[in-house]
Amino acid sequence: MASLTAKQTRFVPADLDCTAWDRVEPLVEALLTRPVCTVGELEDWLIDRGELDAALSHAGSMLHINMTCDTEDAEAQVAYSRFVETVIPRLRPRAFELDRRQIELGDRLGLAAGPGERYHVLTRNVRVEAGLYRAENVPLQTELSLLSQKYDQIIGAMNVTFDGAEKTLPQMSKYQEVTDRGLREAAWRAVATRRLADRGALDGIFDTMVGLRHKVAVNAGFAGYSGYAFREKRRFDYTEKDCRAFHEACERVVVPMMRRVNAERKSLLGVDRLRPWDLAVDVRGRGPLRPFVDGRELQAKSVEVMRRLDPRLGTMLASMGDGSNTRGAKTGESLDLDSRKGKAPGGYQAMLDRERRPFIFMNAAGLSADVVTMFHEAGHAFHAMVSKDDDLHAYRSTTEEFCEVASMSMELLTLPHLDVFYPDAGERARATRQQFLRTVSILPWIAQIDAFQFWIYSNPSHTREERTAAWVELDERFGTGVDWTGLEAERGSMWHRQLHLFSVPFYYIEYGIAQLGALQVWMKSVEGSPREAVDLYLRGLRLGGTKPLPELFGAAGLTFDFGPATVSRLVERVERELSTLPA
Repeated sequence: MASLTAKQTRFVPADLDCTAWDRVEPLVEALLTRPVCTVGELEDWLIDRGELDAALSHAGSMLHINMTCDTEDAEAQVAYSRFVETVIPRLRPRAFELDRRQIELGDRLGLAAGPGERYHVLTRNVRVEAGLYRAENVPLQTELSLLSQKYDQIIGAMNVTFDGAEKTLPQMSKYQEVTDRGLREAAWRAVATRRLADRGALDGIFDTMVGLRHKVAVNAGFAGYSGYAFREKRRFDYTEKDCRAFHEACERVVVPMMRRVNAERKSLLGVDRLRPWDLAVDVRGRGPLRPFVDGRELQAKSVEVMRRLDPRLGTMLASMGDGSNTRGAKTGESLDLDSRKGKAPGGYQAMLDRERRPFIFMNAAGLSADVVTMFHEAGHAFHAMVSKDDDLHAYRSTTEEFCEVASMSMELLTLPHLDVFYPDAGERARATRQQFLRTVSILPWIAQIDAFQFWIYSNPSHTREERTAAWVELDERFGTGVDWTGLEAERGSMWHRQLHLFSVPFYYIEYGIAQLGALQVWMKSVEGSPREAVDLYLRGLRLGGTKPLPELFGAAGLTFDFGPATVSRLVERVERELSTLPA
């Protein structure tokens, strides 16, 4: 499906329909049979292969955007399913052939692929792709993609009737900030009950996913899925041992801090037990923060914040639109921000590769957390924009550990300019405090999700009861003082809300690594200058995927480390900052 503004390249026609395999296959065949006799010809071949990859990626992104923007659109669901079932399975074996040819040509012609050379990261990644490919896994991976789509459909259909109207689950979030505790509890229970109604269906999907993923890993020569996932995600620079060191650091440093914070919250609220519906309300009894009304206002204010932080950032965000669009990317728009019935959950930034422009998807409902999400996804968009000019498609992005530094840094660098959303100084201080707490409090949750995944895929034949018990045991380890008495079923299925477990397995520790990087960016802005911090930030982002992960961190002036010493240093700095902000 060619975009309205797709550009002709020297190899890929502007009107190429990537949803039709018979249109794509001749281009694959041309790459497989083209004579390549010199390094220069190989470099041209690499660019052309990348442009075909870009066209396929663009088509997949458009179909996914259409599907998630309206899960009730049967035509969009069918179009996405057709692509997953008819194009991707045919592409995978041919991509393997391309990988093998690329490796053979590079080795024979002496492509500059050693450490520090232009094609080092590209060649390293292609060797991994070729090493993981197994023909028997293609139908299994197709089934997994369709199961992920089914998860999105189930979650997207979750609405509740509350306060006299039908509401999406993101729209229900605002009730967790009201001062009426009875209303908060009723809203929380309404959402929890709705989620539990689909518990069996979600558990069934996940059971099948775990079995399929284990089979994929075994087929590829791994003992279990965790080893396969580390290779698939190109984790060359850290191991499971490093992840477990992060878990330990969160347990030793962050969990005690958050339990102290929540003990203070319990005291200030004057409640005998801190319940799940007591976590978002203001402890001083002030009303919820309402920083914007709709997507248009959210975008306008976000652009102003970015302009103040750095005019370069403001210009980039403004170029994406005014925030009023509610039709996905169908008409060339780059933003779809407002929550509505039938929209899939969460938020994401997708790259439309043929046009080299980003698209932001959100479920904004007028909450302070939505402002944070907007800044987060804007950071991803900035990353896409400043790295889009590399000739090689593969180098226009990188692994998620650094991609998330791009997004999470924006959540913190924007704090001095929150008066755009909160003119009142008291509200601004509240929002700032909330952000620092959010930045730190997510770390134990990341550790819990990551540890849960290691348990799941180390025990692939587990029962649902064993899985629930493992989750609750981890919640005891990483939980931060919430009383779940009488809510055992709800607690045992809280992991259902984390879409990464279903759709992108083992993608979550990246957020923890990146959060520590983002905190370092923030520290540079307060201990040096915001301009210096943004300059370093953009210097790292511009490298795209051309360098290994530690070098990307280094280019941005950051240390690539997520062990106890780093966690302690950064969390202690946040605690000092929190001490200056009233509860």
